[in-house]
Amino acid sequence: MRIFLWVIVLFATAIGLAVAAHFNVGNVVFFYPPYRVDLSLNFFILLAILLFFAVYAILKTIRVAQKMPGRVATYRREKLERKGNQALRESLKAYFEGRFGHAEKAAMRATDSPDNAGLAALIAARAAHRMQQTDRRDTWLATVEEDQVLKTARLMTAIELLVDERQPELALDVVKELNANGTRHIHALRMALKANQRANNWPEVLRLVRTLDKNRALHPALSTRLRELAYQDLLQNPSNDAESIRNVWWAIPAEDRIKPYVALHGAQAFNRSGLYDDARAIVEKAMEAEWDERLLRPYRAAAALEGSPALLAQIERCEAWNGKHPGDPELELTLGTLCLRQSLWGKAQRHLEQALSDASHPRMLQEIHLKLAQLHEGLNQPEEAASHYRQCAIATAL
Repeated sequence: MRIFLWVIVLFATAIGLAVAAHFNVGNVVFFYPPYRVDLSLNFFILLAILLFFAVYAILKTIRVAQKMPGRVATYRREKLERKGNQALRESLKAYFEGRFGHAEKAAMRATDSPDNAGLAALIAARAAHRMQQTDRRDTWLATVEEDQVLKTARLMTAIELLVDERQPELALDVVKELNANGTRHIHALRMALKANQRANNWPEVLRLVRTLDKNRALHPALSTRLRELAYQDLLQNPSNDAESIRNVWWAIPAEDRIKPYVALHGAQAFNRSGLYDDARAIVEKAMEAEWDERLLRPYRAAAALEGSPALLAQIERCEAWNGKHPGDPELELTLGTLCLRQSLWGKAQRHLEQALSDASHPRMLQEIHLKLAQLHEGLNQPEEAASHYRQCAIATAL
């Protein structure tokens, strides 16, 4: 229907022009002495229209010819960009598929596009790292050094790859460069945490853990474990003297000091420094918060002097614990050891024999037999003492 209407309009226009031309009897005369050209007005109008279209076509052709080099350059650039984008997509796909060789080759093709060169180099660096080609990895990273737009991406990539390669010192140098730029986003803090952990820089690990905890960016279990490892390293530092141990201990938050793992290493550190009163206080406070039989070993190692009120207080406290946790061999051993130190022979023998019947670990059996041997020596029973010494030697050999 639409085409039919256009045909009617076209024919109507043609008829109108024909009628108008029929009644147009004017003419046009051109004088160029000695020449004279006579044209009908209709023919002149037709020639004018044809001349207009001819001039327009010529000018259009000239303009298109002038723009042709630019269009060719644009076409080539767009073609190169399309190929670069396709190669970049192929590189990412191959990388996530684990085909790192294909990923690096595709990334190399993607670098032909200037817009994709930087990102492609980072992908190629990661792929080369996965193939353990460290020289190629470093070469790819070096190609992006001058690109300020991708500086943070390059530094983050370098940190992650160096940490994965277990080169924490180099990774920390890059972390310093990243921090100098003011970049402190969460992933950067996680990478810095891992690098400092690998470098055993535990004070910085503690600082980063606290920062990540404030942002809720670290799993609570991982945060707790990292804190424990940091406290353990700081407390076990062989260069610590008594004052240093106290400074480290009181720098630990109160809520962490009563956790069994931290209290265990704290008590052991105080025992090594001869600060037995502090070690006992640490264990007793931690036991009030949470029972953990591992704390009993440093507790009996911190036994007070024979006949002192502190030793009697230890025995009373252990008896109270025994009422709440009967049948615990570690607690029975501790009670027996403390009673032996106080020369309470009967109670010591009863608790040590009870511990012997419940214990199964060779380390504990060795210690129990040793204490029983010492007890029988104190009771002037050499045969029983010798028997327990033999059993102690057997348990040591296990």
